Order: sequence, then C-alpha cells, then structure tokens
Amino acid sequence: MAIRRHGITVGIERVETRLLVSFKACGTLTHQDYQTITPIIESALAEVEHPQIRAFFDASELEGWELRAAWDDLKLGLKHGQDFEKVAILGHQQWLEWASKVGNWFIAGEVQVFEDEQSALAWLED
Repeated sequence: MAIRRHGITVGIERVETRLLVSFKACGTLTHQDYQTITPIIESALAEVEHPQIRAFFDASELEGWELRAAWDDLKLGLKHGQDFEKVAILGHQQWLEWASKVGNWFIAGEVQVFEDEQSALAWLED
C-alpha cells in the first residue's frame, strides 16, 4: 500500500515590520490544509501594523491544489497581496512558472521561480 502525503508547513519569523514566511507544500493541497494554516498566517499579520512580507515557498513536492484549496489560496492572496514584497518559489515543475505569473496579478511585489534553494534565499535577501 502506497502512503500519500499532503499538507503544508508554515514558518514565520518577524524582524520589526518585516516578516519572512516560509511554506513547504507536498502532495495535493486541500481546503482542510488552508483551514489549518490561514488562522496562523492571519494571527502573525495582525500583530504588525504595516507588514512587509518576503515569502519562501518550497513547492518542490507540490502536486497541485484541490479546486476549493485554490480558491482559499486566491482569497488569501487578494486579502494580503499588497503586503508581499517578494515571493520566491522553489520547484522544478513546468507549471510553477505559469503559476508565478498568475500570482503576480494578485501580489504587489515580485514573484520568481527557482530550482535552487540558495539562489531563492539570496534573492529574498537582496
């Protein structure tokens, strides 16, 4: 029997008004995953008056989203899109490049896809 993993891990570091939010996703994300992580993100952002977010999204094991989870992701992006300065997406899947372009419609900052973690983190630090 094959074990299918899915889910998302969230890490949040805060230095004054700047937040570094890291995500690691694997498998196919579900609405339940977003019901778990959204309050964590909302709580961290509520503590900062004008947050400046830089995000690292490790999508190297991500297979996709359920339709309702994609809607949850879109709502989160619409609500907080102006707070994002940079989003680095780590992964090698061809569809990530397309997803980053769609993300640019909803996020005020820059979105880039990387195949190397060190390059992604260095770009976030620039």
